[in-house]
Amino acid sequence: MTLNDPTVRAPRLPAFDPATASAEQQAVLGEILSGPRGNLDGPFLAWIASPAFAQHAQRLGAFCRYETGLSKRLSELAILVTAARWHAQAEWQIHYPIAIDAGVSPAIAEALRAGEPPRFDDEDDELIFAFATELYENRRVSDRTFEAALLRFGRTTTVNLVGLLGYYTLVAMTLNVFEVTMPDRGSPPFSE
Repeated sequence: MTLNDPTVRAPRLPAFDPATASAEQQAVLGEILSGPRGNLDGPFLAWIASPAFAQHAQRLGAFCRYETGLSKRLSELAILVTAARWHAQAEWQIHYPIAIDAGVSPAIAEALRAGEPPRFDDEDDELIFAFATELYENRRVSDRTFEAALLRFGRTTTVNLVGLLGYYTLVAMTLNVFEVTMPDRGSPPFSE
């Protein structure tokens, strides 16, 4: 994606022009583009309007995506659960292929997209789904699920899982408010 890529639509945002960007925006842009993401896909086109926020959010996002202690498959599963919960079109379009490449079953992904309970063969996948679903539906996690997460992932990674879910909820809200879509990645996965 380039900075004014027509394959990314954000109708509520003006086009971002790096030639007129402030020094603060240039600093954030440089860090994002030189980091593991290497692009402004997703919420960054909105966040760049507030460079201080963008800097903090993108650093938190890099941690939540790459350093939680969860495997890539489990992280991507948690992100798909979040995208489906929020019907975040671009979040799903960006992360679906990453999740499949990381080993998330296409059948599980399709069940999530359709709002149906997936059938899991892997206990870790089932635990991530239960943890995220309980948190989103009940705004709490049951003692049983919490203890299972602590036993399986440890305290630090369980804290990081909560952070990952919170961060990708922020991403989903940003994408939905600013109507970010990725038309080059097919039809929107969720009906509006």
